[in-house]
Amino acid sequence: MLLAAISLLVGLCILVKAGDIFVEGAAQLARSLKVSSVVIGAIVLGFGTSAPELVVSTIAAARGNAALGVGNIVGSNVANLSLVLGVAALITPIALSTSVIRRQAPLSIAAVAAFAIAVWDGELNRSDGTILLVLLAGAMVILIRTPDEAALTETNSDKSIGRSLLMSLLGLGGVLVGAQLAVSGATTLAESWGLSGGFIGFSLVALGTSLPELVTAVAAARKNEAGLIVGNLFGSNLFNGLAGGAAMGLANAGRIGDTKLTTGALLAMLGAVIWAYARGALKRRIGKADAFMLLGIYVAAMVYLAAG
Repeated sequence: MLLAAISLLVGLCILVKAGDIFVEGAAQLARSLKVSSVVIGAIVLGFGTSAPELVVSTIAAARGNAALGVGNIVGSNVANLSLVLGVAALITPIALSTSVIRRQAPLSIAAVAAFAIAVWDGELNRSDGTILLVLLAGAMVILIRTPDEAALTETNSDKSIGRSLLMSLLGLGGVLVGAQLAVSGATTLAESWGLSGGFIGFSLVALGTSLPELVTAVAAARKNEAGLIVGNLFGSNLFNGLAGGAAMGLANAGRIGDTKLTTGALLAMLGAVIWAYARGALKRRIGKADAFMLLGIYVAAMVYLAAG
């Protein structure tokens, strides 16, 4: 069991560091290739920060542990818009831009709802995966087709492009290695402690894969720039639900086998994203009172899944 715990912790540490390297390298590569700033923000960074969840959940599905994979996606989505957003809002009120309210947030809610519908029956198969993949493609078209589609004008050398590509590949490789260790350790711990794979995925694994967002949110909040991360959190949930769900479905995850995960946890996920959006749309900001409500959703979901 000790080795499993070490494997999980080492895997999560590698995921956090490798995820940062992958995001940085991918963003630099996009700029070097003069890709639109919208594409960088909506796709490169959005997908990059969700890469740990995507890889962990896909590997878990391929190994026949659908509950762990789904728990990771649901837990990460709940953590992003309850724990992460709540902690940031306790530090400073977070403003929501018009772009987030009108585009990113509604798309994120739709993506989370689509994923919830896909797993509500307790199964995630290739048909579900195909539908989620089509929805992901549609969401990308909507995100990219914005008024600000001007390409970046800075010029970069082939050396810069090569370095950025190398960083991206190293980061992606690290994510894969970290995910393998995390899934292996989490599975063993779940069996040893008599806990469901869904709870382990929702709690330990999801918290680990959400650490980059949490660290970024706290740092941004301290600089009074927390509003900049809201779009990324909603975007991360969009990719978690559609890209992660599609990958798991196409891997034919099969039966999930955890009714608490596919009922109460899904409601917590929907509740967190809808509450964050509703309060932001009404007040254009997330304040301390909202933060406590969001943190309450996270704690309640954790207690619900942990209960026997």
